[in-house]
Amino acid sequence: MKNLKENRSGNSRGAVVISSSYTALAIVRSLGRNGIPVWILDDKSTPTGLSRYVKKSFPLNVENETEQVELLIEIAKKYNLHGWALFPDGDKGASVIARHYGALAEYYQLTTPPWDVLKWAVDKQLTYQLSAEIGVDFPKVFYPKNRADVLELDGKFPMILKPTHHQGNDAFSNSRAWQANDRTELLSLYDEMCGLTDPSVILIQEMIFSGAGTQFSYGALCKDGKVIADVFAERIRLTPLVFGSSSYVESIERPEIETPSKKFLEKINYTGIVEIEFMLDKRDGLYKMLDVNARAWGWIAMCTYAGVDFPYLMWKLVQGESVTAVRARPGVRWMRSVDDLKTSIQAMRNGSLSFGNYLASLRGVKHQMYVWDDVRPALSDFFQFINRIFRKLGKMLLGGSAF
Repeated sequence: MKNLKENRSGNSRGAVVISSSYTALAIVRSLGRNGIPVWILDDKSTPTGLSRYVKKSFPLNVENETEQVELLIEIAKKYNLHGWALFPDGDKGASVIARHYGALAEYYQLTTPPWDVLKWAVDKQLTYQLSAEIGVDFPKVFYPKNRADVLELDGKFPMILKPTHHQGNDAFSNSRAWQANDRTELLSLYDEMCGLTDPSVILIQEMIFSGAGTQFSYGALCKDGKVIADVFAERIRLTPLVFGSSSYVESIERPEIETPSKKFLEKINYTGIVEIEFMLDKRDGLYKMLDVNARAWGWIAMCTYAGVDFPYLMWKLVQGESVTAVRARPGVRWMRSVDDLKTSIQAMRNGSLSFGNYLASLRGVKHQMYVWDDVRPALSDFFQFINRIFRKLGKMLLGGSAF
């Protein structure tokens, strides 16, 4: 992609990106390629800070959200960033901005909605409550208050335990889901989770069996609940294999998930970028809502190749520029190379993926890290991968297990 030396709009305003995951790299590249200056708050967990499109970086070494907000305001004041866009790259960052919306909006153009809107996305109990009200399907779910409630649950196994939100810092709050195959295992996991977190954030859900053709997403840019740009996608491979994040995704056509997505977004009067995850339950043929990610999502880089550059469109929207309605074209495939290799090896071992099909999936695929116009993050990612390989080999030689 061509790197424009001047902002296309002629506006000198840039963007500050909270960088705590690989998603931040996609935001940085999108904006940087469009000539928008990008600064980041970097926690060093990803190689985003190595991108050629990062003009300035600040360490994200604060203790709590109050200090993070103070840091953002201090940067805006010191460097005169009034009107710059502020992008989070995960739920925690989005929640911090939403809870301090008024204070931050004095300095930044916010890409995150205020808390009274965001809460319907980040709190799964509220997400499913609203879904029930507007007739959007979702898996059967329980909210036990104590162990006695778990004993009395009337549901089909396997079940999964998951956090109602990802605001905590414990192992459970930072996980996607834990699987229980019977009641004994469910009670054991519940007891373990209660030792890690407040029982009020534990959600128990009937498990929908994953597999080929079951994982889908609807991504959109909205203003006041109305969709301006959108994309349909199939999340073909996840890392880890079950309850993982997307490592191989293809843009598709899937109109079945458009109506429920738009109903939800219109109901909360949503403004911003959002990904809504669905699973096809092959037992009843229904597409059931799983999660609402009210910020940039892991495979957002794929959308640019498919004709919808969501971070740049979001930047234009908050700067008051016009955004033309657009839908992503189907047939674009994208992968997180290293993570997808790992999950593909696991899939080949359990027989759910053949080596030939894996090789075929590599043809014409776009990569998260490996792009010619921004090689330093790719080199860092590659050497980290080599380092992990040598550590695994060392464990093998010492009698441990690999992969």
